[in-house]
Amino acid sequence: MSTIRLTAAQAMVKWLSVQMTEDGERFIEGVWAIFGHGNVAGLGEALQGIGAALPTWRGQNEQTMAHTAIAYAKTMKRRRAMAVTSSIGPGALNMVTAAALAHVNRIPVLLIPGDVFANRAPDPVLQQVEDFDDGTVSANDCFRPVSRYYDRIARPEHILTALPRALRVMTDPANCGPVTLAFCQDVQAEAYDYPEAFFEPRTWYVARPEPDARELAAAVAAIRAAQRPLIVAGGGVIYSGAEAALLNFARSHNIPLVETQAGKGAVDWEEALHFGTLGVTGTDCGNKAAAEADLVIGVGTRYSDFTTGSWSVFAAPGRKMLSINVHGYDAAKRGAMGLVSDARVALEKIGAALGGHRFADPDFASRSAWYATVDGLIAPPAGNDLPSDAQVIGAVQRNIGKGSVVMSAAGSMPGALHTLLRNATGGYHMEYGFSCMGYEIAGAMGVKMARPDADVVCMVGDGSYMMANSELATAVMMALPFTVVLTDNRGFGCINRLQKATGGAPFNNLLKDAYHVNEPDIDFVAHAGSMGAHVVKAGSIAELEAAMRAAKGAKIPTVIVIDSDPMRGTGAGGSWWEVAVPEVSARSEVQAARKNYEAGKVRQPLVN
Repeated sequence: MSTIRLTAAQAMVKWLSVQMTEDGERFIEGVWAIFGHGNVAGLGEALQGIGAALPTWRGQNEQTMAHTAIAYAKTMKRRRAMAVTSSIGPGALNMVTAAALAHVNRIPVLLIPGDVFANRAPDPVLQQVEDFDDGTVSANDCFRPVSRYYDRIARPEHILTALPRALRVMTDPANCGPVTLAFCQDVQAEAYDYPEAFFEPRTWYVARPEPDARELAAAVAAIRAAQRPLIVAGGGVIYSGAEAALLNFARSHNIPLVETQAGKGAVDWEEALHFGTLGVTGTDCGNKAAAEADLVIGVGTRYSDFTTGSWSVFAAPGRKMLSINVHGYDAAKRGAMGLVSDARVALEKIGAALGGHRFADPDFASRSAWYATVDGLIAPPAGNDLPSDAQVIGAVQRNIGKGSVVMSAAGSMPGALHTLLRNATGGYHMEYGFSCMGYEIAGAMGVKMARPDADVVCMVGDGSYMMANSELATAVMMALPFTVVLTDNRGFGCINRLQKATGGAPFNNLLKDAYHVNEPDIDFVAHAGSMGAHVVKAGSIAELEAAMRAAKGAKIPTVIVIDSDPMRGTGAGGSWWEVAVPEVSARSEVQAARKNYEAGKVRQPLVN
């Protein structure tokens, strides 16, 4: 057997560089790296040596580098991914939040934190977390509950088994998610005689699981027996590449559809059978269809509480659930009739079995009424009033084309965008599984790297921007242009509204309501400009629209700052959402909110 002598780090990057997709591209497009004493000597030397065969990019923060990698993989429909490496200690733990984000959203990312010395000779090393009762524990054990696959590379030959296991998980449509390979820093530098055959290029195929014949027959029978079915399209539709199959299925059988946050963008909003969204951030027509549906056909959705209105939106007596999902865990939720299958395969097979079976027309009038309502909500404000989030979205709406991608993650914008934005197929990117503040800027960079020809618009509030904004400097450095619309409502406006809706007094959310000696007056124009971005302060909706038009064709990111009204929400749509309200309070507002909460609980079934 022919061998080649390499360090473990050199072997790792050499192997990663030849793992290919079905389209002949590298599965791991490149590596984000912030070097420290846990990875600079080992992985740093290996990455420098391999060069363009596995590119390395430098970010500003380990968490946001990982967010960029996650956004890239999400935009690539999980067909390609990135790796992220850090030093030990704080650098590694900065990535735990990102690992959880990828875990919840089922997105592949390869995390390679440096680890302690396997030989333990210099223990405790700088930044080492010691467990008084377990000598095998390091800080990287924090990744275990938020990784789909976790391994510690404590011998150089460990990568011979760990790396194929990692890629198997990352390309598995059911178990896809983050992989953590904690890499002991002395092992990174150790040499080993690796089999040359280990480094032969390998193509990884994403499987399309076929449905069980009995489950398929039961699903077809359930649809035939329904009178008012509704399709709930989740992220699995997009990851399966089932957008066209979904549209064909809905049209062939005249079934209305709604989209979850992860599924939004599966179908163009102009499709007549597209009734928008459902649940807490649902459209009026979408929630009406959900309330009347006697069969809910979930396709690739995990049914989060926002989607289901904490399980209050599916209100028809005797309604049934059919859940098409690639993972049995999701397919069986809430007592649903499960069909474990790839979404595209399932829709094609069910459609073929249904033949020409069609249902009566849905309530198209409610759909028309909803969009007439939205026209009023997104129209520019009269006079000098501060614009609402809806009116800012209207300005964006009027200045994007079919090839644009609008993205966000947390705060006010996700709900408003989900409810109001009229996007084309593929034109929406939302991280709302974990709703992680600070994802937006880094995420926009990842989206742009995946879709360099698209106009990418990042919508972020001032609170989320303050959480994590430093990758804006990276985007400038890498010449990755996208447009950031930064709404300044002077605090956490979304949670302030929720606080008031649950009877609470305004407290600790808006800056003026938080403890302060000097109320902050943050100059976001100066801040973003200091990182090299082109920055505009828009004094009105008209100025925002002009700035968006001017940003097209830019070579670096453009940040447009506009003051917005923190008190106004979406203005329409939505459903009940379970947020526990205190049973006992001196505030009459809380007492009233508790009564509303208890009324909502009555509509919420404990079981299906």
